[in-house]
Amino acid sequence: MKPMTAFTTDLQHSGMIAWDLDETIKFYTEKMGFELVDTFFNGGNRCAFLRYGHLTIETWEGETAPMTTGAINHWALDAPDIEAAWANAKALNLNIKEKEIQSIPSFWDHGIRYFNIWGPNKETIEFCQIL
Repeated sequence: MKPMTAFTTDLQHSGMIAWDLDETIKFYTEKMGFELVDTFFNGGNRCAFLRYGHLTIETWEGETAPMTTGAINHWALDAPDIEAAWANAKALNLNIKEKEIQSIPSFWDHGIRYFNIWGPNKETIEFCQIL
């Protein structure tokens, strides 16, 4: 077994539910100076990726935003080999949130595959492979 960083290359993004996605995009692009990288659909809901330097924020509609400090939903680590990361997470007996690797085919050019674990403070850590 190895630490999970052996199966990742870097921080990929941080996830935050948007109270109003259009207002969130406007705030981060016009007032904060972030770049709108792209928007995608996940079912009937929109998701946007906003970037400043090395920080990418994934923000989406369709869930209730907590509207409080601690509103970050998850951190995602870039996992080029999601199968190996999955196997190692299971070998480490990590608290995996899903029963199998998940996918969203509408994200990026060819979709993503991912899984999430619970950290010790109930924080969500995502391992994500962009296909």
